[in-house]
Amino acid sequence: MKKLISLFLIVFLYSCSNTQKFGAGVDISYDPRSIGMIIDDTIMQKKLSNKIFFNFPTQKKYYILVSSEVIDGRIFISGKVDDPEDKIKITKMAWETQGVRSVENAITIKGQTNFKSTAKDILITSQLRSALIFNKNIKSRNYSLETVNKNIYIFGIAIDEEEKKEVINEANKIFEVESVVPSIYLISELSRNKN
Repeated sequence: MKKLISLFLIVFLYSCSNTQKFGAGVDISYDPRSIGMIIDDTIMQKKLSNKIFFNFPTQKKYYILVSSEVIDGRIFISGKVDDPEDKIKITKMAWETQGVRSVENAITIKGQTNFKSTAKDILITSQLRSALIFNKNIKSRNYSLETVNKNIYIFGIAIDEEEKKEVINEANKIFEVESVVPSIYLISELSRNKN
């Protein structure tokens, strides 16, 4: 019973957080990208969302169930779909989006997970989010987290290599995590910061 109350409290507090995001999943107050880059990424994200909405006329729910984030032309998609063909079709749409540099797919097929594993994934995500918030060496708002079947997907921008290593280290400390899949880019790796 204590575990259930703890889980409820973590989920409740996590859902009550008030972060201001603009477009592609990174808090704008800490976002090291230029305004032009943020706008380009937001346009790519909206184009992909529109493709999903208009290409699945009978599955309008995918517009809500599948989410995407874009940083510097790199697309990260997550969510749940009904069958593998839809997952492939959405991945293809992401690759066809103008300006895309890479696509990372964390979409799962419905029926491959159950309530218990979903609850455990929420708990893992909440634990990592809390660890990032309390670590003074990490700008936690620069990271989006998704856990699917005990695999943590981290998407964001690190100030330097030390912060990147620290985020991955925090993720590896979480109990029952099977793997950590980081898509963490350094400010110096962003395309418009290269000379």
